[in-house]
This record gives sequence, C-alpha cells and structure tokens, in this order.
Amino acid sequence: PHIMGLCLTYHGNLKLSTRQTAHALAEIHGIKISHTMVASYALTAAAVIKPFVDTFDYKPSNILSADETYIKVKGIRHYVWIVMDACKKSILGYQVSDTRAVGPCILAMRMAFDKFKIFPNKMLKFIADGYSAYPLARQQFELEEDKIFDLTQVIGLTNDDAVSKEYRWVKQVVERLNRTFKSSYRVTCGYGSEDGALYGVSLWVAYYNFLRPHPYNYWRPLNEIDQLKQADNMPAKWQILISLGQKTILRMQENQCS
Repeated sequence: PHIMGLCLTYHGNLKLSTRQTAHALAEIHGIKISHTMVASYALTAAAVIKPFVDTFDYKPSNILSADETYIKVKGIRHYVWIVMDACKKSILGYQVSDTRAVGPCILAMRMAFDKFKIFPNKMLKFIADGYSAYPLARQQFELEEDKIFDLTQVIGLTNDDAVSKEYRWVKQVVERLNRTFKSSYRVTCGYGSEDGALYGVSLWVAYYNFLRPHPYNYWRPLNEIDQLKQADNMPAKWQILISLGQKTILRMQENQCS
C-alpha cells in the first residue's frame, strides 16, 4: 500500500509521467518497479476511489460553470466535459467522450445535478460558453426530468455586453480549471484507451477535490475530511482515499442486495 501511495503521489501530485515515477522510486526509495506497474497502480486506484468521489456530499452552491477541453486517446481527439461549483470550486461532474455531441454534455450535467439533495430549479445559475450543446441539454432536462434552471452563455473573450460583464468571472473560473488539468495531462502524452482516459481524469478529480491545496481555501484542500487530517504524509492520504472508496463500493453493493 505504501508503494502505491508513493506512485500516486509522484504521478498525481507532482505530475511525473509513469516512467519518471518509476525512475524516482528507484533513485530515491530504492524501489524497482516498471512504468507499466505504475500505470496499473494508478488505474486500479482510480477505479476504487471513483465511487467515493462521485457520491461525496459536496453541498454545492447555486452557481455552476461548465466547459469542455480536448485530449488525445490513441492519437485521436477526445473531449473532457467538466461541470464545477463556481463558488466552492469543487468538480461536480465530468465526462470523457469521443464526440462533442449533446449526449456526454447531458451526462456531465446530470452527474453534477445529482449532487443536490433537493434540486434548486430556477435558483440554479448554470454558466457556459456559447456552444450549442448546452441549450439542447437544458431542453432535455426540462422535458424529461422537469428540471428548470437558468442557463447563461458567455460568448467571446471581451465584455462587450451586460451578460459578459456580469458572468465573465464564472467562465474564467472553469477556464483556469481547464488549464490546471492540462498541466497534469501533458505528462501522459495522451491516453491509451477511453477507459484509461476516464479513470485518469477521475484520479485527477480525486486529487483536485480532496488533496490539492487551494489558495481559495487558505492553501487547504477544498473538501476536508477528518480521516485525511489524521495522515501526516501524502502517500498515507492516498491510502485513506482508497480505503474510503472500498467502503463506498461495499455500501453500494449492500444497498443493491437489499
């Protein structure tokens, strides 16, 4: 478990590639494992942690922001859709897709909306860019799920209208998030499969939401958990996240059986 925690710390926190992580483990800790084993550790940890991250009670605010960015999977362009809490900064919904169609947009939005115990409807402000998928997704939610919310699209790069002046800051929040994601994504040189891309993004979301120090929160993680506070180093915190993910999976299985 400690070796897995070291791999996740070097690979996830310090943005080292799998080869650089394997090299650091050998040179610093005297641990000799292959870069493919580092990738396996990361994929396994992501699969276990993802249910905990996706079902955590984030207590979101009523201002959400969404954006999409591109990645490469086997050299082919794919897209990552991200929906975040513009006030509390947590990532609430995300999706990896091979198209920029409305379907994955709806899935990312639904993942974010599921974080609300009671959906706020018209009190919810959803800020996005001018892409056409967002109005179509809103129409789908209104017709099929009776979820009515305020969609505002901020178009362009300059504040030439009243809407841009009022909501530009929300759009800039998610754009900064995209740049933060891209800085960690570049070390991968692209993903080898769609499943690998999804779990790679989910592992980064776990780090961003629960482990990364944020200036917004006085250089503390966005979501502070008592169990993580008890750990005095990052490998131990990754082990605790894995343990919380295992408990979440067991609880979900028990609920399905009952």
